[in-house]
Amino acid sequence: MSLTYEKLEGNMAELTITVPAEDFKKACVEVYNKQKNKFQLDGFRKGHVPMQFIEKTYGPAVFFEDAANDLINKTYFEEIKDIDLEIVSNPEISLSQIEKGKDFIYKAKVATKPPVELGDLSKIEIEKVDAEVTDEDVEKEIESKLKANSTKQDVTDRAAQDKDEATINFEGFVDGVAFEGGKGEKYPLVLGSGSFIPGFEDQIIGKNVGDSFDVNVTFPENYQAEDLAGKEAVFKCELLGLKETVLPTLDDEYISDTTDFETVDEWKADIKKQVTERKEKQAKHQKEERAIAKLVELSSMELPEPMVAYQQEKMIDNFGQQLMYQGMNLEQYLNMTGQTRDDMRDQVRPEAEKTIKNSLVIEAVADAQGFDVTEEEVEEEMNKMAEQYKMEIEKIKEFMGEEQIDSLKHDIKMNKAIEYIASQAKEK
Repeated sequence: MSLTYEKLEGNMAELTITVPAEDFKKACVEVYNKQKNKFQLDGFRKGHVPMQFIEKTYGPAVFFEDAANDLINKTYFEEIKDIDLEIVSNPEISLSQIEKGKDFIYKAKVATKPPVELGDLSKIEIEKVDAEVTDEDVEKEIESKLKANSTKQDVTDRAAQDKDEATINFEGFVDGVAFEGGKGEKYPLVLGSGSFIPGFEDQIIGKNVGDSFDVNVTFPENYQAEDLAGKEAVFKCELLGLKETVLPTLDDEYISDTTDFETVDEWKADIKKQVTERKEKQAKHQKEERAIAKLVELSSMELPEPMVAYQQEKMIDNFGQQLMYQGMNLEQYLNMTGQTRDDMRDQVRPEAEKTIKNSLVIEAVADAQGFDVTEEEVEEEMNKMAEQYKMEIEKIKEFMGEEQIDSLKHDIKMNKAIEYIASQAKEK
């Protein structure tokens, strides 16, 4: 087996991979053994037709396509392991030679990591990131903590207010005709959540339990159901019930019963500490993002199209994985939103290009500065992982093969480069 390559314009390369004739013959035999039960010829029992008779009847290429696919899957990644090219896309495969008794030869057109002309790091100027913690920040956190321990209480002595949870029956009509998907019974709706059509929730405020009323709205022009987009609608509604959120009483007794602190003042001091730490982390991350974005502006690179396409597909596949955790697959999502996969590619393209450019400049800085990763640094990261997953570090090491260790080292190196880029930024 052998591999040669030719560099092409636009950070592309064409690989030529040659598989010996003997290996191609074996691949055809393997395909025959997998598929022989599908063939039946006069004079032979089904599944017992000799290979040469099948080839004579259907042509010598009868097993070529599957054999070629099997060989490409087996040989491509093995052959590119030691090549001195950084391949950054899926291969575009074409067959050069596929004949009985001859070497099997195929080509793979790939994108290669483009060179980066780094901008001047001393010219990185960014807007100053505000990390100050205000009393309002602390109060919001306190309210959030109290809401987590809140209760729901039925409302019977007043009209609906913002933030109430209303239970409603409703049915929507356009030009006096009920439309599909416009009906709901005993539907829970938090007023002010913005989860319904603009204007819908506002018209429930002020109504009392037991009231029947009309809600008049206009569907947005970009509404996902095209037959309703921009149209006026009337919803016949009935308010079945109201619940309000009741926060616990914030006093020393409540704090001592529900936290590790004895007084409200001690608890509030800890809340302020948490908010401060979180805001400092956010500010650090924001400064890094701004500095990297500015360095990308100052730098130049040419992204090969297959590299961008590869990143787009990765992002779409990752989104599909997230949907699965919510009990939905990508196809269902696309049908529900009236989109195609091509639409999604267009949507994620700007973010895909940004991700690639960011990675390229970070790697370029890491290489330019000659950042190394020590065994102590790897050990420290493993200790953090062990603490995060509540595992012994030896167990972490057992799970991590050579590939995972290399990936961890790369991440450490990139983090060093990110911190260095941020340290060079001038805030204004």
